[in-house]
Amino acid sequence: MNRLANSTSPYLLQHANNPVNWYPWGKEALEKAKAENKLILVSIGYSACHWCHVMEHESFEDEAVAAVMNEYFVCIKVDREERPDVDQIYMSAVTLMSGRGGWPLNCICLPDQRPIYGGTYFRKNDWTSLLFNLADFYKQKPEEAEEYAVRLTEGIRNYESVVFIDEKKDYTKADLELVIDNWQRYFDKYEGGTGNAPKFPQPNNWQLLMRYAHLMQDEAIAKQVKLTLHKMAYGGIYDHVGGGFARYSVDGRWHVPHFEKMLYDNAQLISLYAEAYTWEPDALYEQVVDEIIEFSTRELASPELGFYSALDADSEGVEGKFYIFTKTEIEEILGNDADLFCIYYHITGDGNWEEEHSNVLFRKETDAELAVKLGLPVQELISRIDASRKKVFEVRGHRVRPGLDNKILASWNGLMLKGICDAYRAFNKPEYLELALKNAYFMVDNLLGQNGRLSRVYNSNKAGDNQVAFLDDYANVIDAFVALYEITFDEAWLHQAQKLTDTAIAHYYDEINGIFFYNADDDEQLIARKSEIMDGVTPASNSAMARNLKKLGLLFDNESYAAVSAQLLRNIMPQLTKYSTAYSNWSMLLLEEVFGTYEIAITGNNAETLRKEIENNYIPNKIILGGKKGSLPLLQDKFGKSTQIFVCKDKTCGLPANNTAEALKQVAEA
Repeated sequence: MNRLANSTSPYLLQHANNPVNWYPWGKEALEKAKAENKLILVSIGYSACHWCHVMEHESFEDEAVAAVMNEYFVCIKVDREERPDVDQIYMSAVTLMSGRGGWPLNCICLPDQRPIYGGTYFRKNDWTSLLFNLADFYKQKPEEAEEYAVRLTEGIRNYESVVFIDEKKDYTKADLELVIDNWQRYFDKYEGGTGNAPKFPQPNNWQLLMRYAHLMQDEAIAKQVKLTLHKMAYGGIYDHVGGGFARYSVDGRWHVPHFEKMLYDNAQLISLYAEAYTWEPDALYEQVVDEIIEFSTRELASPELGFYSALDADSEGVEGKFYIFTKTEIEEILGNDADLFCIYYHITGDGNWEEEHSNVLFRKETDAELAVKLGLPVQELISRIDASRKKVFEVRGHRVRPGLDNKILASWNGLMLKGICDAYRAFNKPEYLELALKNAYFMVDNLLGQNGRLSRVYNSNKAGDNQVAFLDDYANVIDAFVALYEITFDEAWLHQAQKLTDTAIAHYYDEINGIFFYNADDDEQLIARKSEIMDGVTPASNSAMARNLKKLGLLFDNESYAAVSAQLLRNIMPQLTKYSTAYSNWSMLLLEEVFGTYEIAITGNNAETLRKEIENNYIPNKIILGGKKGSLPLLQDKFGKSTQIFVCKDKTCGLPANNTAEALKQVAEA
């Protein structure tokens, strides 16, 4: 076994028996490269990555390939989910060199960590040839390698950088329209989503567009959002037997997934479908939310209610094997009910994807539409399908399961806690609140040190202190704690969010350039100190912090928080219309700036009942506060003998309302 044998990362442990002399990222490997003047080979991936497994089997398990790697390079394996800062730097390098990135990510660097070449997946022969050529290039032409490293490192430092903009401006609906007009050109109006294959859920994109459609009263955008939500939920990207979404579909119609299931996707999709239910109530949305939460607690939750990171795409070395069925298998499981199940999920004898006779389950029609076609009462159809699904689920449970990545990450648990809070807001199920509180206490007890600093990765032997965390860890946990306050009115969660915010500002914020760095000022310093600007499959840590600061500025009447949020948005505004889909969370903040934010305070003994009534109405640009008691600035002098609702906006509050209808009238008129 190589030096990865002592790692806790499931991804690194997958490579512990490779003949490659792998090192984890750290002092030992980096000093060895300098001492021996050897090139560094940085190979980055994650445990659920299918093509990472393929390259491992083809190259890293091959004795001859490993011999080349060991002879000429110091080889370092990195779990991108544990060290996203390292991944960020070398992903920037590969994107600059090739115009595209992905995983596995392989970068060749000088002994001082500066990259000179990189790419993603390489076939075995190409990989071996490349290694020989690069080793020879460095030996014969070290000056050229140095020149290239200088240029590339400068490019990395400037990649995703912003210019400080001092000039303040008023934002208008026209700014929003420009962002969305550019975006609409890429809508797939038949299958939902944007563009062609592959298709990623991108929950933050559709949350923005949903809010835009509502606030701007844009029916065309609303139609596209609803189309996308239905197509995703009906597609094979969704696990119709066990719940939960796969990371993306390889085709343009959401049919065949890349089968790994990631916590961060499912967490955000809970938020998206829960909010969509409040916007336009649909039983499908409630079903999706309930099934994702059930899947997550069943398959991704630790006994202490921290959430694990992912399920692999592969089982028994075959992608998707756990999830696919032949028609014969379904007939053996369901007997006389098989025909209906096969019609419902489009299962055929020939199969509906590349594996012979195998099927990825997907839907096309609503229950009502299919019931009419089949001449069945809707409720009978639903009941029979539910009963059949349970039987198929039980049989599937005896198969060899996909690998579990049991890392517990602060950032992704923050997204999950936020999702569960959003589900409770929408559906008022006590079990969701109980789950949210257990997960929140897990994070406080295990990911937050006595020094007030977060750990990114849960380590059962050590809580918090002196562990590495990144800006997204702070941003997503802060957002989750604010959301937890809004459903409990327990100010302890809000004060915890405030403390984490102050820590993030102290250690990550660059006041000169008006942007947050991804690494803390006292962390290991890499060849570049980067900022995460563009929203991707998760919101960028800077956009998440900007929105947090906007909320906390209002809740605590803190002008300095508001000022940092405003500065961040000013700096990013020139980018918003250039590549709209990469700035969706920023555009959500812009939406709040244009339409303002309602501060709805509910005070008195009946505050919880009225909070639930308010939450049944779609007001996306609001914060909600109150309870039976409270110390927040906006709550001062607002506690009386009766329960009242105060609707405030732009530092002005209306007259106290005695019921929800009166308060909603004030919202409509504000």
